[in-house]
Amino acid sequence: MKYKTCVTIAENSSNKIKNNLKQALKKSDYAEVRFDFLKTEDIPQTLENIKEDLKKVVCTLRPKSEGGKFEGNEKERVAILKLISEYNPFLLDVEFNTIKKNKELAKYLKSTKTRLLISWHDFKKTPKFSELKNKMTQMNKFSNNVKIVTTAKSAKDSTTTLQLYSQNKKNSLIAFAMGDNGRLSRILCLYLGSPYTYVSLGKPIAPGQFSVDEVKKIIRLKMN
Repeated sequence: MKYKTCVTIAENSSNKIKNNLKQALKKSDYAEVRFDFLKTEDIPQTLENIKEDLKKVVCTLRPKSEGGKFEGNEKERVAILKLISEYNPFLLDVEFNTIKKNKELAKYLKSTKTRLLISWHDFKKTPKFSELKNKMTQMNKFSNNVKIVTTAKSAKDSTTTLQLYSQNKKNSLIAFAMGDNGRLSRILCLYLGSPYTYVSLGKPIAPGQFSVDEVKKIIRLKMN
């Protein structure tokens, strides 16, 4: 079985994104482009610049309320999400809170046949397992691709999040915990059925993230 990686790219210029994407896709199966790191007016041109590679790209536009950098208002963000969907990327990451609140956006994205990754993050803690399980069920109503990320204060927190794989039947689930206590869950999720794990090209973009080279070394250990 091949374990896959997705390199997170968070740059503030179109050129840097294009160059890093080329580099990332040489080493990794997929890349995530964090469009929220760009100025709003640079996003359309960036989409044009990288459209050849978008079939391997997870597109993300995180608002500040979800740990992202997007400076504009929600109306602008929704308009950009719609624009990204027209490029039909590998996955379009939309926050559970966004899609739940915005019925018009949910309906629009459904009509475009865009593959959605519905994501939910807890940047402070790991909720109880029953809460996470309930969340996963609600998220699955919008897409078969679901991402649930918590913050681990202990090894037990990582186990709680990873336990979601035991409840997941046919969906594509990405579930792990952030922070130093969650580092191993970023590897273990692959063995439990995650389609890929998020990595960096160099320094981590998120707390506890491994680089693509580190993950490849770890995976090779299992192969030998």
